[in-house]
Amino acid sequence: MGDLTFILELFGTVAFAISGATTAIRKNMDILGVCVLGLVTAIGGGITRDVLLGALPPAVFTNAVYLYVGLATALVMFVPAVRRALFTNHRIFDLLLLLSDSVGLGIFTVVGVGVTVAAGHGDNILLCVFLGVLTGVGGGVLRDVLAGDVPYIFVKHIYALAAAAGAVVCCLCGRYADMGLGYIAGFVVVFVLRLCAAHFRWDLPRARDVEDSEKPE
Repeated sequence: MGDLTFILELFGTVAFAISGATTAIRKNMDILGVCVLGLVTAIGGGITRDVLLGALPPAVFTNAVYLYVGLATALVMFVPAVRRALFTNHRIFDLLLLLSDSVGLGIFTVVGVGVTVAAGHGDNILLCVFLGVLTGVGGGVLRDVLAGDVPYIFVKHIYALAAAAGAVVCCLCGRYADMGLGYIAGFVVVFVLRLCAAHFRWDLPRARDVEDSEKPE
C-alpha cells in the first residue's frame, strides 16, 4: 500500500497545485503568489493531518518530492503560453478548476484515511473520517483564505460532505474488504458527488434560504 499511497499523493499534489495556481492567476497574483497558493493547496491538508497524528516532521519535509512536484506544477501554470491556452476561455478555466479540485479532493481524502489506518487507528472510524476530510479540504481552505475568499467548503456544492461520504466508504471497504478497493470506491464517490453537485447546483441550506422561506407571502 505504500507505493500506491505515494503514487496517489503525487497525482493529488499535481491536481491541487493546479487548483491553487489557477486561483492565484485569476486573482492576478505574481509568480510568488502563484507558487505559494499552488504549494499551500497541494500540501496544506497533509501537513495538518500529520501534525494531528504526531507524525513529525510531516512527510512533505522528509520526502521533498511533493514540494518539487507542487512547485513545478505551479510554475508550469504560470508560463504565458499555458495561461493563454487555458484562461482565454472561461468554460475551459472553470472546467479545469472543477476537475483538478475534484480529483485532488478525492485522492487526498482516501489517502488521509489510508495514512490514519496505517498509523494504527483503523478501529477509530470517526478519526479516520475526520482526518480523511481534513486532508482533502485543508489545502483548499488555506488557499481560499490566502486568496481573500470565503472558504469554498462553506458556500458551494456540498464540498466537505462529498469528502465525508468518500471517507466513510473508504473506511468501510478497508475494514470489511480491502484497502485498495476502499481507495478506489472512496475516490469515485467523492469525484462523482463533486461533479453532480456542480452540474445540478446541489448546495446545503443557508441561513438566508431559511429566512426567505419563513417570510409571509
